[in-house]
Amino acid sequence: MADLKDFNGVGLPTDSELETVLTGLHFEAMDNFLRTFAFKPDDRFVFLADRKLDPRVIHAICGVARSRGVEPWVIMSDHSQHTEVPAEIRPIVEQATFVVSSWFCSIIDPFCIGMRAKGQRWVKITYFRNLDLLDTPQARFPIDLVGEIIRQTAAQYPESEDFDLHFTCARGTDLTIEFTADMRQNMLATARWRGNMAANEPGCYVHYLPTHGPNLYDRTTVNNDDSVDVALNGTVVPFWAVGFEKPFAESIKVHFKDDRVTGVDGSSEEAVILRDMLMGGQIIELGCGFNPKAPRHTVYPAGSNSPGALHYGIDLDKPSDYIRKMMPEWEEPPVHMDLISYDTTVTAGNATLIDQGFLTSLRAPSVVAMAEKFGDPVDLLENWPE
Repeated sequence: MADLKDFNGVGLPTDSELETVLTGLHFEAMDNFLRTFAFKPDDRFVFLADRKLDPRVIHAICGVARSRGVEPWVIMSDHSQHTEVPAEIRPIVEQATFVVSSWFCSIIDPFCIGMRAKGQRWVKITYFRNLDLLDTPQARFPIDLVGEIIRQTAAQYPESEDFDLHFTCARGTDLTIEFTADMRQNMLATARWRGNMAANEPGCYVHYLPTHGPNLYDRTTVNNDDSVDVALNGTVVPFWAVGFEKPFAESIKVHFKDDRVTGVDGSSEEAVILRDMLMGGQIIELGCGFNPKAPRHTVYPAGSNSPGALHYGIDLDKPSDYIRKMMPEWEEPPVHMDLISYDTTVTAGNATLIDQGFLTSLRAPSVVAMAEKFGDPVDLLENWPE
């Protein structure tokens, strides 16, 4: 057998750097971009930005607005960690019909929720903080195909009956959410769960880049009523968490009762940190990725958003000093934490949504058939970037 210690060769292709190829790829992404930011000529547009946002992102989105006869109003904050829209800013936001935001409060602030209930359209840009992201596979992955993957996932939730949404993994996760038929209806009625990734319908809330969510569970199930305790009980053993350099060597067990953290088991340094951080916190979302070209092992600032990877979003009982030290200018405030898992199995009643980290809707016939229009389905749907 040949000695391979000093072997040097090429056995795999490299990405094309031909300008013609790169130009084509760029415009594939541009089509998604232009369709997502669906400004109408009579829109009133407000942009909630922060100082660390790439200014080119602001000018690109505002340029689209101006091209459609819409005047942009940009509100620049020193940070994106707002948990609510400041009172002095609300009168400006109230006049808008279309809001683009980098601020954390966009999804949870009752004021923002109320404005969408009146028909205001929102695009959250947590994952579009640098214009260079336009030239990535996740930016050019067809938004229509993302929508079909989501619709086929939604179709697996049992209709017109109560059921358990159950999470398990080889490390010991065993978490159950008791879904009622009304909870399912409330959650799946949102624009993204219907597969609409563009901000073109009243009351919508979409993400750009089109990678995050919708969530397998969140507080929309109970109409965002903070007084409702959801029957969410059991244990999560995360693989990793945002703000930690490496995955956890220890199997740390996070216990939940009625959607609150009641215990964190473990003796490692990470377990001690999580115990101090998470106790009393409320799980507000179980996020799942639906864009197969989102990097699988990128969890900052909030993820992973790869299909079948989960993040358990927990709002903390108090601000975390650890987050303040490790991520002082995180795009999210120090009162939120995402626990990450790559190998979870998720069932909804008798249907398997995720099988050991693989989103089963990626192999739905309608998804594969649509993918064939854009390229090789196996490459598009199951060739996940690291």
